[in-house]
Amino acid sequence: MLTASIRVLRLSQLSLAPLLAGACKEAASSAPPLPEVAVVTVAPRTVNQDLDFAGSVEASRSVQVRAQVEGVIVQRVFVEGRLVSAGETLYRIDPTMYDAAWRGAKARLAEAEARLANAEQNLARLESLVSVNAISRQEYDNAEAEAKAARATVEDAHAVVDQAKKNLDDTSVRAELGGRVGKALLEAGARVRGSDDILTTIDVLDPIYVTFKPSGQQLLSWKRDPRSSNLLVPGSSLKVTAFLPDNRPAPTTGRITFIDPVLDPATGTQAFRASFPNPGRLMLPGQFVRVRLAGLTRDSTVLVPQRAVLQQMGREIVYVVGAGDSVKPRDVEATGWSGDRWLIEKGLAAGDRVVVDGIQKVAPGRVVKPVPLADSAAAAPEVLGAAVQQKPRGSP
Repeated sequence: MLTASIRVLRLSQLSLAPLLAGACKEAASSAPPLPEVAVVTVAPRTVNQDLDFAGSVEASRSVQVRAQVEGVIVQRVFVEGRLVSAGETLYRIDPTMYDAAWRGAKARLAEAEARLANAEQNLARLESLVSVNAISRQEYDNAEAEAKAARATVEDAHAVVDQAKKNLDDTSVRAELGGRVGKALLEAGARVRGSDDILTTIDVLDPIYVTFKPSGQQLLSWKRDPRSSNLLVPGSSLKVTAFLPDNRPAPTTGRITFIDPVLDPATGTQAFRASFPNPGRLMLPGQFVRVRLAGLTRDSTVLVPQRAVLQQMGREIVYVVGAGDSVKPRDVEATGWSGDRWLIEKGLAAGDRVVVDGIQKVAPGRVVKPVPLADSAAAAPEVLGAAVQQKPRGSP
């Protein structure tokens, strides 16, 4: 009887086995599939690098116009804000007193020249007499001394005439250089106290200067790169573009002409100055422009699509697919961009797989199914020729 029971139990187990196997297969088939994410594999490359800075426009030369003589202004000749040429008259000061002084100096010069002529004629006459002892030596010496004094008087009179003529000429205040004349600070009727008073200013607008200030960190990266350090010097072939307040580029490109030898201790920046031809006077002193340096290259550059970088409470994060296709967040430092791609300064290395699409499906430690980003192969050749623009300081 026991044997029969065992036989029934075995038959029951055999009949249940197919049912249990089917249940297991059904459970396995109902497990959710792994989330699929698109990834790019990091491959450092060489790219062109465009660097953007804030710049300020300055006149290449700026001078203060001052009078050299005192007097009352009788006329302002120039039109404020217009271009003037070197030597052009700007103001006229009452010349009456200076004209009288010049005429008086010329009269005194004529008298001195007449006395000199008489003294030299007398000396010549006495010279023939003293040679035959017809007069005393003392008499001849006195005549020679008188002629010498007359010559000195004539020289002094000439100097007085020259100074009087200069003062008369200086009653016409002229532009020392060509440029745009500024606002008139004194008008007709005002009294000028000579060089103590500023009458107006003249700014040279063509060429014009643009000053920008890279940070100390940027300067260090340039100095470590031989190609950059050779280009970022006065007179190099590096092109500088200025974008005007309407965000359009200026019609001419500039060249670096001056680099301040020291850093500003207050800001940690160093002043660079570029000179631009400015025939249309589109750039004016006091403007703020965006300056772009073009012509630099950067080796071993890591670029990832911008949508792969998440901004979280001041941090920049990407998700990286690691061993076993599990996802881990990683802090990175994005310092610039090229088109729609971030330049990653720190945090990624060659071979890292970065999640670009499907980020909403991932979580730290989750296993995913990585697939290559569909547009990565097409985008890579473009990146090689693209220009990396510097991320503005202080931007998120």
